[in-house]
Amino acid sequence: MPVRIIGCGNIDRGDDGAGLLVARRLRELGTGTQEQSGEALSLIESWAGAEAVIVVDAVVSGKAPGEITVWDARAHPVSSGLWRGSTHHFGLAEAVELARVLDRLPPRLWIYGIEGRRFEQGSCPSPEVTRAIEEVAERIARGVTGAAAGTELAPKRPKRRGRGQ
Repeated sequence: MPVRIIGCGNIDRGDDGAGLLVARRLRELGTGTQEQSGEALSLIESWAGAEAVIVVDAVVSGKAPGEITVWDARAHPVSSGLWRGSTHHFGLAEAVELARVLDRLPPRLWIYGIEGRRFEQGSCPSPEVTRAIEEVAERIARGVTGAAAGTELAPKRPKRRGRGQ
């Protein structure tokens, strides 16, 4: 099953460019991707007709910078509070929930969130986010390769990194 991969963000705002940098890294690895600013209506249009979609974006949830979280957006509502670093008032979370109401969600929709900390105009991605960008790109590339081979595409739950580990 082909999967549509969409990286979101603003490359000129440090960690906010994480989704775009994942998309660019995936293209280097031979996987097709799209880049979006994260504006809700454009996102809904970009996943129209797709059977499976992965969206990658920076989030701000209070976790450690660079921490990766994966949501199954079909199974659970997506909180707009996670995208506090976004320049859009109507962004990814709103796109998902509007698409849910309009019955325009793709059959499978996963969101990879990379916890950011540096969102100032003109800043570079933080070192933690730079490491997470590579990890997410590798995970998605492996998942897409597995899907082509007929194995399950759903992202595997990452091992928890943190205290005592």
